[in-house]
Amino acid sequence: MGKKSGKKESALIAAVTASDNARLEIRRTPKLYIGGAFPRSESGRTDVLQLARGGSANVARASRKDLREAVKAARSAAPGWAARNASLRGQILYRVAELMEGRAAQFRDDLIAHGYGKSEATEEVAASIDRLVWFAGWPDKIPAVLGGTNPVASSHFVFTIPEPTGVVAIVAPERSPLLGLVTRLAGVLAGGNVAILLASEASPLPAVTLTETLAVSDVPAGVVNILTGRRSELMPHLTRHADIDGVDLWGCPDDLLADAERGAAEHVARVARRQHDEKDRASAFQGERGERIDGMTAFLEMKTVWHPIGS
Repeated sequence: MGKKSGKKESALIAAVTASDNARLEIRRTPKLYIGGAFPRSESGRTDVLQLARGGSANVARASRKDLREAVKAARSAAPGWAARNASLRGQILYRVAELMEGRAAQFRDDLIAHGYGKSEATEEVAASIDRLVWFAGWPDKIPAVLGGTNPVASSHFVFTIPEPTGVVAIVAPERSPLLGLVTRLAGVLAGGNVAILLASEASPLPAVTLTETLAVSDVPAGVVNILTGRRSELMPHLTRHADIDGVDLWGCPDDLLADAERGAAEHVARVARRQHDEKDRASAFQGERGERIDGMTAFLEMKTVWHPIGS
């Protein structure tokens, strides 16, 4: 009886093992990140993304309505984020860097899935975390570095104070899907702005993992909203949305750039963009400090206050 039972057990184990080897692929199916939640696209559309190392992912394709919902969430979150103590904003960004450190292996695997080599992926993840820590040190230093007291020929104190622009749309760099994304996003957040970000169309998984990181961080809902999908569909509406105050076009494809700038000009949105001879690769973000903070300073308004002296 014992021998028969043992044979049945071995046969069952063999059957289960064979079944495991024949399992269907469990595709990663990321959603959008809007207002601190993970909704599906209202259109129900997804794009099947073939991964470099085999397998595929079902990536949500955001619609115009999804974009409107993201703008609404960002607009609601803007006053609260701008009013936060600058030191606290820096601590929140630092906390995101801590959480990214804990998910470093997943970020690395995302980059490898998009064709990066292991060492190259490891280097970009480390650089991205370090870059976020660097920006986390800026919020309480911005007024001292960019603001100041202005001498005038009258009996007044005249102060210049930097203030956030508000809602900033960011087109993430296509060929630097993590380091480029972090560089453009962190500068905007450090300045007290809120963001709507279009992830890399060809390599969206690092942005997806970032949404999962933000969801468990101290970043308030709506401060960062990340959309995946096709830029040719979303950008004409993104740049022309009257409730968007600034547009970072660093990662905008060349064929969409002119129309994007016209769209932003229609409602006088601030625009930041790369020069024609610059490349949206990781190496473009390894330069001097001035090159790194242009995404922050581009979306700061300089407010000048006059205060009378004496009676």
